[in-house]
Amino acid sequence: MTRFDLSLYLVLDPTLCGPRGMVETAQAAVAGGATMVQLRHKTASTAERTALGRALKSALAGTGAALIVNDDIEAARACDADGLHVGQDDMPVADARARIGPDLILGLSVETVDAARAADPALVTYVGAGPVFATATKPDHKPPIGFDGLARLVAAAPVPTVAIGGLNGRHAAGITAAGAAGMAVVSAICGTRDPGKAAHSIALALKEAHQ
Repeated sequence: MTRFDLSLYLVLDPTLCGPRGMVETAQAAVAGGATMVQLRHKTASTAERTALGRALKSALAGTGAALIVNDDIEAARACDADGLHVGQDDMPVADARARIGPDLILGLSVETVDAARAADPALVTYVGAGPVFATATKPDHKPPIGFDGLARLVAAAPVPTVAIGGLNGRHAAGITAAGAAGMAVVSAICGTRDPGKAAHSIALALKEAHQ
């Protein structure tokens, strides 16, 4: 399986990336310290996601940052992504694993202790736990769980956890204290004038929180 580092997990948002675009945003963020990149584009077609994925894969070549595609197995396979991320309602994880094979990373969103505990390490590589705080990038999210709730999900999950939901560099210490392997961010990087500088600032905060 591809080696991966959950510490600063960028989730791309096409609207927030704006005129700069998702590929340039991802390049800048990874140069600044982002360790994983997820292509999430809910309104795109599989063909459009595949084209974006191929452009991202090319842009990230040699950086060590893993590319994950959200909820589109065909696009993930066609662009040679490093993995796939699915939600609880997207598809059964056993089906997803069977279709992507044993070598790709498979992430699963969890919002409850039961869901975290049910993540099968034979199928799931990591879980995305949250939302820690309310976030406008996913308006239909479940109620925020806070750092205490995150700690409960981390303790229940048999695989590494990346925290998600309204997070930025100011939350690095809380995320680390809760035991999460990393932090997933959207607007704290995509919605900024300088994604590279934003990513560097968050990466630095995470490094300091681990010291």
